[in-house]
Amino acid sequence: MKRLPVFAVLTIAFVSIPTLIHAQSSICRDCHAQNTPGIVTDWEASKHGARGVDCAVCHGGDHTSAATVELAKIPTPETCATCHADRVEQFKSGKHAAAWAALNAMPTTHWMPMALSQGMKGCGGCHKIGIKTEEEIAALKQEGGGFGVASCDACHTRHLFSVEEARQPQACQTCHMGFDHPQWEMYSGSKHGVRYLLKQNGILPETAAAPTCQTCHMQEGNHEVRTAWGFLAVRLPMPDDEEWAADRATVLQALGVLDPDGNPTDRLDVVRAADVARLTEEDWQRERDKMLATCGQCHSANFAKGELEKGDDMIRQADRLMAEAIRIVAALYKDGLLEKPEAYAYPFPDLLTFHDAPTAIEQKLFVMFLEHRMRTFQGTFHASPDYALWYGWSEMVRDLTEIKELAKEMRAVED
Repeated sequence: MKRLPVFAVLTIAFVSIPTLIHAQSSICRDCHAQNTPGIVTDWEASKHGARGVDCAVCHGGDHTSAATVELAKIPTPETCATCHADRVEQFKSGKHAAAWAALNAMPTTHWMPMALSQGMKGCGGCHKIGIKTEEEIAALKQEGGGFGVASCDACHTRHLFSVEEARQPQACQTCHMGFDHPQWEMYSGSKHGVRYLLKQNGILPETAAAPTCQTCHMQEGNHEVRTAWGFLAVRLPMPDDEEWAADRATVLQALGVLDPDGNPTDRLDVVRAADVARLTEEDWQRERDKMLATCGQCHSANFAKGELEKGDDMIRQADRLMAEAIRIVAALYKDGLLEKPEAYAYPFPDLLTFHDAPTAIEQKLFVMFLEHRMRTFQGTFHASPDYALWYGWSEMVRDLTEIKELAKEMRAVED
């Protein structure tokens, strides 16, 4: 048999490889155009489609028919890192990457219906953006919730994966709204948000200054997405103001990260791992400086500094109310007027038990912390006066009044 020249073999190989890839891609398109046409039209409109990044690049080439659906690989951040290594590395160093770990670290998570957590219909629907271990992904797949583990697709929704979509404030709306973090409502009602929505509607010119969520929290496209105060507005080291330091210590004790003597607990490691608080002055200052630089694009340095300091002060004021309420409930435990749940490691109410707090007064304390305290400082930082006052501070004052009345009634019954 006559052998082909080497150059001919190489020519056939180079022609065959793209032909095979094209054939594989055609099989995917033809089948999914019938069964899931939305996927195909999104992919065809994407940069992936335009550049020939076909289905097999992300999903592997083992799934070729309806009989091999289980062989389709579900992408993870590592899949995206093949081409977008810098963005994935930024993402991994930020708080979004820790979202899944933070969800599972909450004591109340394991008491929820599975559909809400692992099934992504409650907390899991947003916290799925966090990185998961291979074991967690395998467990989710076994339970029927193994989709949407790529993390990146929380903002660059599949299969369009549009950068332009992810740059819009609405990309953040799905998760950053509602009970404990209504940032969308605050932002969209603020002058910042109103101006940007008017830009989207074409009423204001494209050159009009109007920051989005990404302008302030993803400077120059940085995917870390961190803030100075973190999600819970607690930080270390303690402030020089002795009263505020005592109030913050009480809040940290009710969060379970400080013991009765003020020493760190194992839960502090969880808070550190979830990146929900700044635990050094340097970490806090670095994020504050980034925000000041962003604000300085439209405002004077003095104005920006003063506005952010108002947010700091509202945290101090909110901590004053919060600490008083915590101490009232802790005193009821101490005096035997309120049974402390066995699951609580220390003689303080546990603010992270959320809606599973066992009594009305403890429920009121949970709402005061996670709904109204959050809105007090978040509303201030997001330039939303109504949220800062009526949905935040005013509600905290009313919560404290009710907690005092409930405690008074409990003590009157005992007498």
